[in-house]
Amino acid sequence: MSAAAAGLLAVPALNQARRLVIKLGSALVVDGEAAAPRQAWLNEVAQDIAALRARGTEVLVVSSGAIALARRTLNLMQPKLRLEEKQAAAAVGQIRLAQAWTEALSAQDITAAQLLLTMEDTEDRRRYLNARATLTTLLSLGCVPVINENDTVATAEIRFGDNDRLAARVAEMVQADQLILLSDIDGLYTADPRRDPDAQHIPVVTGMTAEIDAMGGEPPPGYSSGGMRTKLVAARIATSAGCAMAIALGHRPHPVQALMDGARCTWFLPSQDGRSARKRWIGGSLSPLGAVTIDAGAARALSGGSSLLPAGVRGIGGDFTRGDAVRVLGPSGDEIARGLSAYGSEDAKRIAGHRSEEIEAILGWRGRDELIHRDDLVLL
Repeated sequence: MSAAAAGLLAVPALNQARRLVIKLGSALVVDGEAAAPRQAWLNEVAQDIAALRARGTEVLVVSSGAIALARRTLNLMQPKLRLEEKQAAAAVGQIRLAQAWTEALSAQDITAAQLLLTMEDTEDRRRYLNARATLTTLLSLGCVPVINENDTVATAEIRFGDNDRLAARVAEMVQADQLILLSDIDGLYTADPRRDPDAQHIPVVTGMTAEIDAMGGEPPPGYSSGGMRTKLVAARIATSAGCAMAIALGHRPHPVQALMDGARCTWFLPSQDGRSARKRWIGGSLSPLGAVTIDAGAARALSGGSSLLPAGVRGIGGDFTRGDAVRVLGPSGDEIARGLSAYGSEDAKRIAGHRSEEIEAILGWRGRDELIHRDDLVLL
């Protein structure tokens, strides 16, 4: 698409995002010469985050840098590290990375929280629900989650391999409106601008096509990460989930504020049916392992867009565990919805008909207030 044609399209407004994920790579976070956090720059990013939060935007950060921060300390300065060396470096570097973000965000009176994820955490339904519940709870408590791949335990077979894709999975998980990948380049070009002087910047991508994918170049060798190719993979994940994504230059003061002020970038527009794709998966692709019968009041609440609370449940059938799909039956026994249960069948039976504030006393532990959250519920 030409720049003139792209200019006619409405691009997302960063300051209007309800929920935003910001991804920062190691080259931005870590001063390679000193093998130390670029604290002054992180402080500026934290100021940008504070400005977004003041406008009502919830912000999550996906930050690389743990391995890079530990290289010198552990005398691992060779260009390529073995997997076990990366895992050891991550164990040391995560502490420094968390300290750097804590310092930057606390200066803005923001509480930082650390969460380490592996690929399995986003693929397994129960672990997915656990991670999402943790993230949404942290956001509700006013924290900024700082997320990284759990390199200390992830193996070559299951690791994300780069935090671009991790950021896209997080955006999908928390249903973010927008994802920003701060990079060493200000967006997508028709060719590598460092090699081709005729390369043209693309301000807006309306859909992921084979032509767009080809602009990512060859995949990086071995287990190296980053590059435009992984960013395009992230774009496909994010936009398919209904999340807009931008690739923007990070090597500048206040990079997020610069983007809000109109700095050049590439926006990938979300798929129009992206939000409904996961709902279709819940409603049609998963085999329900149980059934939940609800009363008329709960049925009316569901039709109005509410979650299913235990108080409206009149019966539980089947044998299922947390995260499994279940049928939701109305008072007449007709199936009116399907969803992912936040409780296993035995616990669901115990809390059925009770108010959410009674759950802890009944089960001995505090779980979700909802039996099925509205984000995990599909009306039929």
